[in-house]
Amino acid sequence: MLKDKYINPFTDFGFKKLFGEERSKELLIDFLNQLLPPQHQIQDLQFRQTEQLGSTLADRKAIFDLYCQSPTGERFIVELQKAKQNWFKDRSVFYSTFPIQEQAEKGEWNFRLEPVYCIGILDFVFEEDHHSEQFLHRVAFTEQQTHKVFYDKLWLICLEMPRFQKNEDQLETQFDKWLYFLKHLPDIEAIPTSLRTQIFMKAFQIAEIAQFDSEQRQSYERSLKYYRDLKNVVDTSFEEGKAEGRQEGLQEGLQEGLQKGLQEGLQKGLQEGRHQEKLDTARQMKSDGVALDLIGKYTGLSIECLSGL
Repeated sequence: MLKDKYINPFTDFGFKKLFGEERSKELLIDFLNQLLPPQHQIQDLQFRQTEQLGSTLADRKAIFDLYCQSPTGERFIVELQKAKQNWFKDRSVFYSTFPIQEQAEKGEWNFRLEPVYCIGILDFVFEEDHHSEQFLHRVAFTEQQTHKVFYDKLWLICLEMPRFQKNEDQLETQFDKWLYFLKHLPDIEAIPTSLRTQIFMKAFQIAEIAQFDSEQRQSYERSLKYYRDLKNVVDTSFEEGKAEGRQEGLQEGLQEGLQKGLQEGLQKGLQEGRHQEKLDTARQMKSDGVALDLIGKYTGLSIECLSGL
């Protein structure tokens, strides 16, 4: 029995329900326009077949994607990834080449291309940026010395959703509101005041589970079960990795501590041995009648120390 009032947008069913249907096209357009530069704001979209992207069956188990095109020719690949994938950046670049290649015209062609945007909504963070607080990445070809955009028709845009930490009182922009909506939708019971606008009220209406028919509810339940199973596998692997890391860290720490202790003990022993050797030498020199100042000069011992021998 489903207890949530609204769907989880990180499920296949939820993602497609919110962004992949004709009735929800307005939502996708508004969301995309928060990510796109001013010169590429869009007014309309048409959905295209995702099979043209060449995604594999394995990809589709953890990745849900939409492929759409604006009336002016811009192409948009919108992906939601539930689990971390090796070579994610390489994969994004690879799939962005499909809407580039399909623009090729037969016969005489001047190679002019329309912009392509590959947008990833990620339910994980990049491992290499583990301590970063940045959750939005807009990537384009830039000139290395001036850092100015060299080519503005291929963009990779990534949202690391776990890094978005704003609460309801901190929502300032439409972009903030969209990220809050996507991240917290399954937990919302009463619609927040800041989200009581036309676009979000429509989103809540589409996302409300109570208005689904029995077939839709079953589809969503299957999608939700798969999401939870995958999340459980990922979380379990993460915890096992943490436990293994702690064990390895403990062993390394013990080894490092033993090594450090041995080194410090050896160093202390050598120092004490050299000091005792100096004392023995000083006693011998003193018994032979050598002046204390000369003994101190050659042994490095103080006059006070030598007087007590």
